[in-house]
Amino acid sequence: MLKGNTAVFPFLRCNLPSAGYRKTDDASEDDMGVVIVTPKYRRVIVKLSGEALAGQKGIGIDLDIVADVAAQLVEIRELGVDVAVVVGGGNLWRGAPRSREGLDRATADYMGMLATVMNALALQDAIEKLGIATRVQTAIEMKQIAEPYIRRKAITHLEKGYVVIFAAGTGNPFFSTDTTAALRGAEIGAEIILKATQVDGVYDRDPHLNTGAIRFTELSYIEVLRRNLRVMDATATSLCMDNGIPVMIFSLAVPGNIRRAVMGEQVGTFIRKGEAT
Repeated sequence: MLKGNTAVFPFLRCNLPSAGYRKTDDASEDDMGVVIVTPKYRRVIVKLSGEALAGQKGIGIDLDIVADVAAQLVEIRELGVDVAVVVGGGNLWRGAPRSREGLDRATADYMGMLATVMNALALQDAIEKLGIATRVQTAIEMKQIAEPYIRRKAITHLEKGYVVIFAAGTGNPFFSTDTTAALRGAEIGAEIILKATQVDGVYDRDPHLNTGAIRFTELSYIEVLRRNLRVMDATATSLCMDNGIPVMIFSLAVPGNIRRAVMGEQVGTFIRKGEAT
């Protein structure tokens, strides 16, 4: 049940954990024994990599994965959070490698933008099957299937409770979808970027190649740039730094991680101003 930007749940000690909620410092109980859960963040950008939507297949769209992601997004929307999504297209097309094979880089990037639109439409379908209204907005106009990106319209949709999915990147070649997330986050006033990936945070080395790799709990923007950690490209990191938008990087494979991140729990690596820990 939703009241404004807070979620209200009957307080049943045995049932509360099974529903995925627990009493924390962010929750209070009223005189009628109702637990009021207040998310830490009220407007978020969820950045989904295309590869994450491929699941174990590694390529294409795994509809079971998409349905699971949609359920997690609906869950945080029902907590009263304004939810915007930026989706990548690497499960269908990767422009940079293709350009190294001889394809014109701008053309390759435009093809990648079309791939993000395909992912966005699949995600839209899954979310709306769960009863939540959505809008897909594309940086490249394609009126028959989506709205063109208009900042004020996107904000209005969020205020109405729609999940807004941004597709086709920035509409310009040479810019990543991470940069899109940073740009759209700044434009709509997002309080955080939740980057859901295939790994559980940021490491000092590739954890798949180095068993001794150390995972960071927190990092500063400057530390990310100085160490060249490649969790986001330099343009995206700089945009977040300039606009004071924190980033949480976490694994999409863990059920409920998006909700935990919205509630302020430490589920991966938190990037912000300050020094690394």
